[in-house]
Amino acid sequence: MTGARPRLLAWLVALATCLGACAPAVGVNEAPAGQTVPASPAQPAPASPAQPSATGIALAPQGTTAPVPTATPTPAPPPPAPAPPPVPQPYAFNLYQEGDFVPQYTFDWCVAASIQMAHNLVDDTGGGTWADSAQQGELWEMARARSSNSFNGANPLGWAQVLTEVGIGPYKVVSIADYGSALQTAARAIADTGRPVGLVMWSGRHAWVMSGFESIGDPAQFPEFSVTGVHVQDPLYPHGSGQWGPSPEPNSLLTPEQLATQFVVREPRRWSSELPAGYLLVLPVAGA
Repeated sequence: MTGARPRLLAWLVALATCLGACAPAVGVNEAPAGQTVPASPAQPAPASPAQPSATGIALAPQGTTAPVPTATPTPAPPPPAPAPPPVPQPYAFNLYQEGDFVPQYTFDWCVAASIQMAHNLVDDTGGGTWADSAQQGELWEMARARSSNSFNGANPLGWAQVLTEVGIGPYKVVSIADYGSALQTAARAIADTGRPVGLVMWSGRHAWVMSGFESIGDPAQFPEFSVTGVHVQDPLYPHGSGQWGPSPEPNSLLTPEQLATQFVVREPRRWSSELPAGYLLVLPVAGA
């Protein structure tokens, strides 16, 4: 009996081996013949980073939004360069026309003759030239009556008042300490009003008329324009003065240096007033 057991075990093993070799192989997911393998539930694919496409451009992962590129602002153009300031140019203004000059008929009537010339310089209506000697005498008496402390003559205050009363004004008397400022003031007044300026000459002893000027710069544009020439009318022409020099011809253009030999600071002792010592102007007032 002991020898029969091993032989029986060997036979069973051989039989099992034979039966396993004859059975068809069935896969893990395959059902045996005649049976249906139930479908396995779908498994979600694991998320993976964006894969490069065929064109080499990385694709954004599903469920994300591609960033929108931000536009770079265009810088504003620089402001235009400021225009250069205007440069003063030569400028000229003169009221004088032929026939405007009137001589003084006596050595005392310089103020009256200056009033007649002022009328002629501004009157473009064809109303006639003021040049009559009798009229000059009347104007002299008017100016003298409106003057005080004038050595029985006419002073600048009477001169300015008569100019205003006869319709050429209004005028006022000013005293300016600085010579250059006095010329600028006179030139600007002529340009602004279109009327002449009275110059008190010889330290307050004589009267001239300034009818125009030349300058570097238009007074209306350049406050610091410089006067280079002055047009003058001396009613004493052609006599002049042994002390102060000859009278310039009518409508002469004098340089400031030439004018300064006779246009000097008024001596306060010549006639009393509240005006300080300086260069005296019988000045037209704008807006009349």
